[in-house]
Order: sequence, then C-alpha cells, then structure tokens
Amino acid sequence: MTLADCDRVSEIRVRGWQSAYRGLMPQSHLDGLSVAEDAGRRRALFARAPAGPVNLVAEDDAGDLVGWACHGPYREGERRTEDAELYAIYVDSGRLGSGVGRALLGESVRRCAAAGHPRMLLWVLEGNARARRFYERAGFRADGAVESSDVDGVAVPEVRYARPLTG
Repeated sequence: MTLADCDRVSEIRVRGWQSAYRGLMPQSHLDGLSVAEDAGRRRALFARAPAGPVNLVAEDDAGDLVGWACHGPYREGERRTEDAELYAIYVDSGRLGSGVGRALLGESVRRCAAAGHPRMLLWVLEGNARARRFYERAGFRADGAVESSDVDGVAVPEVRYARPLTG
C-alpha cells in the first residue's frame, strides 16, 4: 500500500462497514461514517508509522484497487505478543466472492508464518455469519474469547478466531 492508496482503501473500508455491519450495529453509527475523515486518519497514520502494520492491497487486471488487508503483532491491551493479528480485511462490494479476500488473507497468513509468528488471531463481529464462514474456510476457529464494545450505546460483541501458523 502507498500513501496514494489511502482514499480508495478508506472508500472500500467504510462501504464495507456500512454493508457488512448493517443490522449488527446502530444504523446511525454506520450512516455517520465518512470516507473523507477515514482517509484523513489513514493518511496521518501512514505518514507517522510507515514501518508499522503491514498494509496489503489487491488490484484487478486494470490496476484498480479492489481490496485491502492489514496485519501486525497481536494487540493485548498496550502489549504486543509473539502472535500475529489480522487487523482488517475488506473487499470492494462488487468483488465479494471473487477470490480477492482469499488472496489477501492467504498473503497475510503467508507473511506472518514466514516471520515466525506461531498463530494468527483476529476479531469478528459475533453476528457476522458471512465473515465467520470465510475465516472458518481458511482454517480459523473461534477460541472462546469474547469482547464487547459500545457503539452508540449498543453492545457489539466480537469473538476471537485463531489459526496456528507453525507445525
């Protein structure tokens, strides 16, 4: 990913939230998401920490950006562990089911395994059945950890998934 990709990544991310999380979190929150604000935050983060999390993009044959994934060390509060974490993965809604997500996830898994991380962890909204099936087909399993965050006064539970990367 380059700094020039931030606008398109934000567009894919925000539209992904608005589509995938409809009915799973307050609609007022989803309606309030702004591509421009997200892109501004993304550019600022990218400029501050270019060597931070790994940001991968997928392009189609025409060179158009159609997906984004981000991974790095697992975050356990303020501490980073030896495990890897998939922080995010989003695909342009017109490309869902086309293999873009599988390719991005596969590359993230490959890179984390090559870096010696023993496991990859991720968090997914409990009610997001489509995403949960996607991760399960890729070898991830719910490990029993559950967290809930407050979104506009509504509890939004997430479950943690894990996949071994070694052995």
